[in-house]
Amino acid sequence: MTILVIGANGLVGSSLVRTCLDREHEVIGTYHTERPDFDIELLELDLRDSDRIRAVVERVAPTAVVNCAAYTDVDGCEQNPETAHAVNAEGPGVLAEVCAERDVSFVHFSTDYVFGGEAEEPYTEDDDPNPIQVYGETKLEGEQRVLEAHSGAIVCRLSFVWGRHGATGDPEGFPAWVLGRAQSGEVVPLFTDQKVTPTRAGDASEVVLELLECDVAGLFHVASQDCVTPYEFGRLILEEKEPSTTGLLEESSLEDVERAAPRPGYTCLSTDRVVKSLGHDRPTVEAAVSTVLSTEN
Repeated sequence: MTILVIGANGLVGSSLVRTCLDREHEVIGTYHTERPDFDIELLELDLRDSDRIRAVVERVAPTAVVNCAAYTDVDGCEQNPETAHAVNAEGPGVLAEVCAERDVSFVHFSTDYVFGGEAEEPYTEDDDPNPIQVYGETKLEGEQRVLEAHSGAIVCRLSFVWGRHGATGDPEGFPAWVLGRAQSGEVVPLFTDQKVTPTRAGDASEVVLELLECDVAGLFHVASQDCVTPYEFGRLILEEKEPSTTGLLEESSLEDVERAAPRPGYTCLSTDRVVKSLGHDRPTVEAAVSTVLSTEN
């Protein structure tokens, strides 16, 4: 299988490139500004350039395209809605159209932020989205454009993504921030009034390859099986890597931080559909933390 990874320098994209290489798939990547340190063919691509999108897909002639690129700065999207719309909605739609025209499999990554946080139990793929900020609105439109343009497309919603960068091996996302503060002796303030189902980037990459091998299409939630607060998640991280620093943890609230875009308080995702499709359970957050941060890794 020849896989074209759009956004190969991001956390999810780099993890997917690494997983493809480990599984001996042929992989080509694209990047926007910074070229990742992979020994593969890498092409520059801006998702706002429709002609370039077509040219890249035609040149590579892949078996599958996986779009990992997005404008993920939630506050930045609020301040730059036109850019957010172009990258998160229009670009994925064009990618899906091009893949549909060429009978190429297509996977697109979306987010739990398509939901507004009103639920009291994990959201399913059949629940109605209700985004409360520009980021979620544009990602939802991206999903819709993809599924309308490509009948066989797979859309994977992720939640609170974290893990190791596929090229550098460095921790990125939430664990990097928590460990950085703790190792510097700084207080680690974490929300106790937000609940998420964290997605390890490497796990999402493995799931994507499995889904591509199955005869499936549509929406899938790809996350851990645990619905946790950032405070609970942070404690697991410090207990695994820096147990002597757990005293630096401090409970905080979403209301304590002023930001341009609102955040939903509850975006836990039900993973029943992907479990049924793949035939195995989702990992726990504790197991994922051990996988990524144990001293052996």
